[in-house]
Amino acid sequence: MKQGLFITLEGPEGSGKSTVIKLIEGYLKERNIEFISTREPGGIEISEQIREIILNKNNTAMDSRTEALLYAAARRQHLAERVIPALEENKIVICDRFVDSSLAYQGYARGIGMNQVMEINKFAIDKYMPNLTIYLDIDPKLGLERISKNKDREVNRLDLEKLDFHKRVREGYMILLKENPDRIKSIDASRDILEVFDDIKKLLKNILK
Repeated sequence: MKQGLFITLEGPEGSGKSTVIKLIEGYLKERNIEFISTREPGGIEISEQIREIILNKNNTAMDSRTEALLYAAARRQHLAERVIPALEENKIVICDRFVDSSLAYQGYARGIGMNQVMEINKFAIDKYMPNLTIYLDIDPKLGLERISKNKDREVNRLDLEKLDFHKRVREGYMILLKENPDRIKSIDASRDILEVFDDIKKLLKNILK
């Protein structure tokens, strides 16, 4: 089995990443595989503080480039303080979102440009990219309906965007899928969670050999 693997989960709002991550955690625990589970933006104190600024519902005046730069700043600190040390200890890192989110949300949906956002993030992430990215695909309308029914989920600034924005996010992810077929694997997240996780387990078994 390989060690020191970086596995990220991506998807539109309401795609079920949090639920899937809990199932992955249980899967790894059963196999006595050392791992950490974390999220972006956040995961450590400084990045969580930046997260509060980015996702605060009152910060509607935030410029798109400011948003992209804040995500990159949170990402850098999270990498330096949590992800890189875990990888160097040969642990599996499971992360809810990474650079692909910035490319889809700020690069494509906000219209900054995916190449421009990638340039910002090259400085932040250096050589570190996921070994595997699991993309949970769902129709944006269905994803937003799920959010509205989940009273326990935090409602953040991005949730307040109109449906067209979330459709563009998904379009951005589709571009990334085509550009990175070896790294990004798409899973139909509109199905029952156990069906979704069955497909994810196949991906995990393959990378953990």
